[in-house]
Amino acid sequence: MKLAQRILEVAPSPTLAVSARAKQMIREGRPVINLSAGEPDLGTPESIAAAGTRALQEGWTTYTPTDGVPMLKEARCQKLARENGLTYQVDEVIVGAGAKQILYNAIQVLCNEGDEVIIPRPFWVTYPEQAKLAGARPVSIPLEGDDWSRLDPAKLKQAIHPGRTRVLVLNTPQNPTGGMLDADTLKAVADVVLGFDELYVLSDEIYENYIYGRPHVSLASLGDEVKARTVTVNGFSKTFCMTGLRVGYGAGPREIIQAMKRLQGHSTSCPCSVSQRAAMAALELPSAELERIRSRFRERRDCMVAQLNRLPGIRCVAPPGAFYVFVDMSAYLGKTASGGRIESAEDLSQYLLETAEVATVPGSGFGAPTSLRLSYTLSPARIEEAVERLETVLTGLTTGGG
Repeated sequence: MKLAQRILEVAPSPTLAVSARAKQMIREGRPVINLSAGEPDLGTPESIAAAGTRALQEGWTTYTPTDGVPMLKEARCQKLARENGLTYQVDEVIVGAGAKQILYNAIQVLCNEGDEVIIPRPFWVTYPEQAKLAGARPVSIPLEGDDWSRLDPAKLKQAIHPGRTRVLVLNTPQNPTGGMLDADTLKAVADVVLGFDELYVLSDEIYENYIYGRPHVSLASLGDEVKARTVTVNGFSKTFCMTGLRVGYGAGPREIIQAMKRLQGHSTSCPCSVSQRAAMAALELPSAELERIRSRFRERRDCMVAQLNRLPGIRCVAPPGAFYVFVDMSAYLGKTASGGRIESAEDLSQYLLETAEVATVPGSGFGAPTSLRLSYTLSPARIEEAVERLETVLTGLTTGGG
């Protein structure tokens, strides 16, 4: 069978692959602790689930407008104005089947064959693959600092090729590092972007609710000029613990949003009607409930960082956002395990899964081949147990041949 070349060039998602293997092992009765999952474990709030149930019972199961229910889009406009300092009209907002679809649609309508997409690394594994699916070439530049919260504007400017560079992807708070770009960094980035015609920014802010002690700044809020070059992407999955309901949204220049609507009309049509009703209920969740969720994740972050810093050869800085730690495991590469030599983070992740029964994600898919991503989406007790298992296995590695 001959498949399209574009799909042959796309790598499978390592995060989904590890998570699937971990779930398979759990079904087999193995006591796996899954630190690979990019989703909260708290369960969807009852009021949101109840709204979805009512939608089914009331027959709210027909097509909605392609770009989402007007009431939901208007509510997103109000949220963006209230919380992010961004003013949009309803036709400048689109709702899709998760933030991932919004990002995909945006890259598809902005990029032509041979264009370039700049992606700071470490990056979420999907960004470069979405660029490839649009016929564009992903170009990475490094994030800097102990917590990956700095982006050098000079390196950004150097990576831009006028006439070819079409999109800059920003993710803050970040997956996989938990780093955040502060207002000064974002202003410097905006200045660089505005120096090049036809360069646009996708600002992925899906982890906006998971911030610990720092203010969140939306790039598009820094002025009308940069707003006109930015598509802000967010969703309901992470904030409201409703990952499987698949509701995301984007806001940006009308021409881009309407082009994304046309594309969506020929791919998935409208977002799920029942999920949109659940999303509308999510907007009524008290702010105190969101703060409660954030507080629990801050506690988990502190636990994870403290536990990891007990291990020899590991230095883990508390990330300011999201719910991941991204740990350099170089100290354990090149060592020998019972099954052979640990040459890479992939080898190490696989070994830890099969031996310690702890699921992690290797950093190669994120552009950082010596690191592992660990999610702190479990209780502190489970995190402590997971790190104890890791410690037992890691200290059993030996130096030398094999």
